[in-house]
Amino acid sequence: MAESIEENYARGGFGQSLAFGSRPALLVIDFVQAYLVPGSPLYAGVEAARDGAARLLAAARTARIPVVHTNVAYQPGGRDGGVFFRKVPALRCFVAGAHPELAAFAPGLEPAGGETVITKQYASAFFGTSLASTLTSLGVDTVLIAGVSTSGCVRASAVDCCQHGFVPVVVRDAVGDRAAGPHESNLFDLQAKYAEVIDLAAASRYLAGLA
Repeated sequence: MAESIEENYARGGFGQSLAFGSRPALLVIDFVQAYLVPGSPLYAGVEAARDGAARLLAAARTARIPVVHTNVAYQPGGRDGGVFFRKVPALRCFVAGAHPELAAFAPGLEPAGGETVITKQYASAFFGTSLASTLTSLGVDTVLIAGVSTSGCVRASAVDCCQHGFVPVVVRDAVGDRAAGPHESNLFDLQAKYAEVIDLAAASRYLAGLA
């Protein structure tokens, strides 16, 4: 009988668990209208993930943990987006002033006063930004992750989160992708190698227990 993927990964020693810390932050990645408005070049049908992210954000605010939001913006012509901007033409909707209605944060996920907004040009929320130093200065040890897309910016950010020494916790109900295949395969691989992947109920229990 052929070895299953689960058996193969277990034999390789993947899928171990990371202990959550006591100083978490929430990172909400790129939850803007471009992914939610039908007809947008980036529309991904992630309404369910948007609702999950809104519930996670509410729980994070109740727990009074730091919250960081990211969005994407490029200068006219997209030179600051480099190869990534050339590879994904749909990113042109984030050129400054081009489509402000698509660049706006999704309803229910707008940053509140005191929450940090980091504007990025590449997939990872850590690449070329102040995110790592902001989290370090706050004493954060664990990062709950919500946002879009699972196979793109969420994955890149979770890997970099791990590489910067924070425990990445991807909340599956609060992340989304344009197709189920990439969504599930990336969650599987993140759990195997880089992060913890939990559901919204487990995340809520963790936040409620911080006190």
